[in-house]
Amino acid sequence: MSGQFGLLKTRRFAPFFVTQFLGAFNDNLFKNALVVLLTFQAAQWTTLKPELLANMAAGVFILPFFLFSATAGQLADKYDKATLARLVKVLEMVIMGVAAGGFFLLSLPVLMGALFLLGCHSTLFGPVKYAIMPQHLHTDELVGGNALIEAGTFVAILIGTLAGGLLAGSVEHPAWIAVGGFVVAFAGYLTSRGIPTAPPPAPELTINLNPLSETWRNIAFARQNRTVFLSILGISWFWLYGALFLAQFPAYAKFVLGGGESAVTMLLAIFTVGIGIGSMLCERMSGKHVEIGLVPFGSIGLTLFGLDLYFASPVGLPGTTPHELLALLSIPAIWRVLFDLMMLGVFGGFFIVPLYALVQLRSSPEHRARIIAANNILNALFMVVGALGAASLLGAGLAMPALFGLAALLNALVAVYIYGLVPEFLLRFVAWLLVKAVYRLRTEGIEHIPQEGAAVLVANHVSFVDAVVIMGASPRPVRFVMDHQIFRTPLLGFIFRHCGAIPIASAKEDPAMLEAAFAEIGKALANGDLVGIFPEGGITKDGELQAFRPGISRILAANPVPVVPMALSGLWGSFFSRVDGEVMKKPFRRGLFSDIALHVGSPVSPEGITPESLHAQVRSLRGDIR
Repeated sequence: MSGQFGLLKTRRFAPFFVTQFLGAFNDNLFKNALVVLLTFQAAQWTTLKPELLANMAAGVFILPFFLFSATAGQLADKYDKATLARLVKVLEMVIMGVAAGGFFLLSLPVLMGALFLLGCHSTLFGPVKYAIMPQHLHTDELVGGNALIEAGTFVAILIGTLAGGLLAGSVEHPAWIAVGGFVVAFAGYLTSRGIPTAPPPAPELTINLNPLSETWRNIAFARQNRTVFLSILGISWFWLYGALFLAQFPAYAKFVLGGGESAVTMLLAIFTVGIGIGSMLCERMSGKHVEIGLVPFGSIGLTLFGLDLYFASPVGLPGTTPHELLALLSIPAIWRVLFDLMMLGVFGGFFIVPLYALVQLRSSPEHRARIIAANNILNALFMVVGALGAASLLGAGLAMPALFGLAALLNALVAVYIYGLVPEFLLRFVAWLLVKAVYRLRTEGIEHIPQEGAAVLVANHVSFVDAVVIMGASPRPVRFVMDHQIFRTPLLGFIFRHCGAIPIASAKEDPAMLEAAFAEIGKALANGDLVGIFPEGGITKDGELQAFRPGISRILAANPVPVVPMALSGLWGSFFSRVDGEVMKKPFRRGLFSDIALHVGSPVSPEGITPESLHAQVRSLRGDIR
């Protein structure tokens, strides 16, 4: 079923989506209702200050993520995740019963205990939520599925927060809050019964109840794959960054914008809608595969619009009482603030959705839930550090808009650091930008590129950006073998050097480099990588397919792996081709958004392959368009 919204009609996704939506809704309904009650009726419960109680509630809710995430990850790897989801919903109903007792007894310790248990409920469901998707969704559905989950979660947070505030202020007795929470939990249990079975990847696993040792062990699993671990750090940074903004909304609305409670709701709604829009756009912009090139794009937007929020924040709005919402919206400066918040959400969606999908895709299945648990622990840690840092800076006299500007600058530094450690993110961004901003790329048969395991990709060579175009279309990283002279080309040479391209020279030019290239190709294929080659040996000078050189036969003789023929068309005559004997001399020779295509054939067995037979297949795939 095409399209991410089509997943909502499937039994393998829809019950799970509704279950997690109701869980996120219930968490925020109860938490915000409790905070509102403690803020406005604190004298009935305790002598503690309301602002202290609000921070205490936030700390109590997040504490289980540190204590039990490691255990939750083990449970999700050892037992069926659908069964765990149903048991978590049963636990949620019990928790609402505890909360009802706390409301009847007017007991703050019991209510804080219920909030702690609700944090346990979220902790247990976290690894199930993200580890179950790769089991029920196809690879080309992961981006769409994660987009729906992220958008749905933020919408649930918004609606739950609003509902909690309304419920706390309208019911005759606070116990009705727990009754409402029980109804939501029961509905979640009913939907969880529709989740298909998700067999455990490690049923023989022995549960380690020591949270400290198991946490370090889970982090070690995540560190086994450098890209996965740095993606987790990126996700954790996003939650720190986003939580920092969200936490300031009440004070920002009151003291900077001069608004009341409705202004806080408006800011939260605008940010949430932005997250939803950005998440939903991810599938369209990524072509249904995990496009990590969107991550740098997202980080650029998070920085730019965070900085602009600093500059856009008004100073000295007239009036000494909170503006009514319509009066506030009549002030032109407010619209720039709202636009910045909307775009922060949009680019946040671009940033977070591919990272979650990448962690799911590249984590080893037998450790996936525990890696997700490590992610949850680090998310919680980053959010706590961010909250403490923000509180310290604001307490030291830093203005709230300046805090946003400082966070945006730190976001840029974090992005540069991560992309420096893993150039694949930045390289995919350049490739994605090229095929989206310069060309209109159409792909056929891209599903023939193996999702895992070694293979040799064979293509015709029309321009200096052929490898970048293929890189942007491929769902996996590709190590290209290319003429060593291309490495001297500005920008393109930088890209290819940092994406593991293998330089090669002819035996006449540099026999040592030639032998080193074949040795490196062998290592790459032995590691299960994709290796891309252009058997013509150079870029065509007339747009026609040149004879294939025998190097492909030597590669397959030493490394008998499948071969994927592919053909590029439409690049001849472009700025990067050698039309008229010149290259990169006349910008926009074909204008912007010129049509190009990548045609991918079915993998062929290495036995009996000859340069001539591959040449015929690539020529057939290309057709008459050069």
